[in-house]
Amino acid sequence: MSENHNLLAASGWPEDFRSGFTSFVGRPNAGKSTLTNALVGQKVAITSAKPQTTRHTIRGIVHREDAQLILVDTPGLHRPRTLLGQRLNDLVAETLSEVDAIGFCIPANEKIGPGDRFIATQLAQLQRKPIVALVTKADLVDREQLAQQLIAVAEMGTQNFGENGFAAIVPVSAVKEFQVQEVANVLVEQLPKGPPLYPDGELTDEPEAKMVAELIREAALEGVRDELPHSLAVVVEEMVPREGRSENNPLIDIHVSLFVERSSQKAIVIGRGGSRLREVGSNARKGIEKLLGTKVYLDLHVKVAKDWQRDPKQLGRLGF
Repeated sequence: MSENHNLLAASGWPEDFRSGFTSFVGRPNAGKSTLTNALVGQKVAITSAKPQTTRHTIRGIVHREDAQLILVDTPGLHRPRTLLGQRLNDLVAETLSEVDAIGFCIPANEKIGPGDRFIATQLAQLQRKPIVALVTKADLVDREQLAQQLIAVAEMGTQNFGENGFAAIVPVSAVKEFQVQEVANVLVEQLPKGPPLYPDGELTDEPEAKMVAELIREAALEGVRDELPHSLAVVVEEMVPREGRSENNPLIDIHVSLFVERSSQKAIVIGRGGSRLREVGSNARKGIEKLLGTKVYLDLHVKVAKDWQRDPKQLGRLGF
């Protein structure tokens, strides 16, 4: 009897209970964060139409009667152009070496391109790790296009991983909730047997301040020009309960710095007469109050940190 079986027997969990870590990879904007949120059933990962919006390893936890699936959401793998890009890729490689299975997200509505092939070659170096192909955004194509994409994905699998190819190929639409449960089933099959790793009811192990920063970043990126995503970093400087409030009516004061690389970007974030920053604050506040379960006061300041993406000292200070 294995150590895991002993653990399961002693803990009262079913003998075939499985638990472990899965990571989604894919080029930027392949639907990784949206799928994480759909599987967990609550918003834990920032989602945006802008590429490269996820910068931290965010874990979502799926609790089932037969399994606990812990999702590690990584930044999109890409050919790096800056020091930040290289650090993000290093973070992905480190994460992938530690997980039990990998979900490779490939959008149904875009032909397989050099970015997908680059990722496949990187994944081929992780020997004997189960890799499941998840053909995302299946709602955006018709049946024939979906069938063609599934064939193309299968071919890429055999080219990179030998004749057996991918461990499984699953078309999915997180937005339409099509096959989301099937994705969970297939990923769970790849996990080792063992007891749950997190207490029931926990949805993520992210520190609250980091999740607050991500919600503000998401609100700040909404509807702005393409030049901003890579250049915006959000740091929660302080989160403190407001003194003198009654227990029934608490308020948390949150002081936040938004860093951009140029004065022109600062003007974009602030908007005319501060209108855009007020809008960012009010949009982010809704999500933050839901997350923390209490009213919050948001104090946002926009600062310029010149070329921070290329400066090791500044990257460290901003949490990268």
